[in-house]
Amino acid sequence: QVIYSKYTDLVPKEVMNVDDPELQRPDEEAIREITEKTRAALEKSVSQKVAAAMPVRAADKLAPAQYIRYTPSQQGVAFNSGAKQRVIRMVEMQKDPMEPPRFKINKKIPRGPPSPPAPVMHSPSRKMTVKEQQEWKIPPCISNWKNAKGYTIPLDKRLAADGRGLQTVHINENFAKLAEALYIADRKAREAVEMRAQVERKMAQKEKEKHEEKLREMAQKARERRAGIKTHVEKEDGEARERDEIRHDRRKERQHDRNLSRAAPDKRSKLQRNENRDISEVIALGVPNPRPSNEIQYDQRLFNQSKGMDSGFAGGEDEIYNVYDQPWRSGKDMAQNIYRPSKNVDKDMYGDDLEARIKTNRFVPDKEFSNSDRNTRGRGRDGPVQFEEDPFGLDKFLEEAKQHGGSKRPSDSSRPKEHEHESKKRRKD
Repeated sequence: QVIYSKYTDLVPKEVMNVDDPELQRPDEEAIREITEKTRAALEKSVSQKVAAAMPVRAADKLAPAQYIRYTPSQQGVAFNSGAKQRVIRMVEMQKDPMEPPRFKINKKIPRGPPSPPAPVMHSPSRKMTVKEQQEWKIPPCISNWKNAKGYTIPLDKRLAADGRGLQTVHINENFAKLAEALYIADRKAREAVEMRAQVERKMAQKEKEKHEEKLREMAQKARERRAGIKTHVEKEDGEARERDEIRHDRRKERQHDRNLSRAAPDKRSKLQRNENRDISEVIALGVPNPRPSNEIQYDQRLFNQSKGMDSGFAGGEDEIYNVYDQPWRSGKDMAQNIYRPSKNVDKDMYGDDLEARIKTNRFVPDKEFSNSDRNTRGRGRDGPVQFEEDPFGLDKFLEEAKQHGGSKRPSDSSRPKEHEHESKKRRKD
């Protein structure tokens, strides 16, 4: 291999003589000869590779026999049968095409050295300065945790090995912003504390002046009372305060009545129901009492009643079941609201034709029965459930059957109820 490693190898040569035979192009005959040799060498290489890839190959052609004249060095009758020369015919031995290879040809061998690297042209060497020598000094690796040999390492060497002096220290500008913000916040906090202290001092001064004024007034009143001068200021102030309270209560009542008149029907019924609630219920629901009083409060609905303790327990009758003597929330509007949906909800669902849908008789037969409720009763019912008397007298019949069948002595069942009450009273006595 030709290695170009000099500067002169990169400089083009100067042609001294144009007619130099080394610089002339080859003629046609030389080109033809070189081409034929190249073609034969390529064909030989290709034929060998093709024949090696085939599983069965034909026998190679044998080279022609060669005749060699041999003259032995020892001459004599005892040697070489007395002949001075011999003619030897050398023939190539026939190869078995089916014979396996005798030698390993796939053995891996190390590769040869690669092509040399391209030359790198360097500038002429110059003398190194002291600064460059100092820069090329690399500090040894010194660990901050391990020192197996136990060497005494100076502090400057540790700092040099740390590498903190090799880079420029850059302080973030946000530190300055943070310090400025903290300073401003501290100043504002101090101003707020000072302002709050001033307000507290002013309030304390006002309280002190107020207290002094109150003491001064009390002293003046004491002097006037001692001198016998009557003051009507307190009485007039108390009456004015009472009149203001009455005026405020009446204003609230008028506002309440106005709200009731403007409220919707469903809300109006709820407000009216809340008016009649007991004071204990209001307290239980967490409604604050605007004017607490020290007097004992009673439910006014319990007064002026002819029931309870005044009735004498129904004359001593224990079997009378009259706990619910009055209907709960009596009134037609209440029954209508309970058993009928509100019109507002239905109107949102069905639209404006709600009244027409209610008045339509969809499930009314064409021909009514003779004894139906629709024919006998011309008016509608008042409440959600309408009761009527027993037309066939079944209740009376069942009561008589119980009286005759439940007692063994029929004569006892014929006694009137007044007699039974009298006998019960006698037993109690």
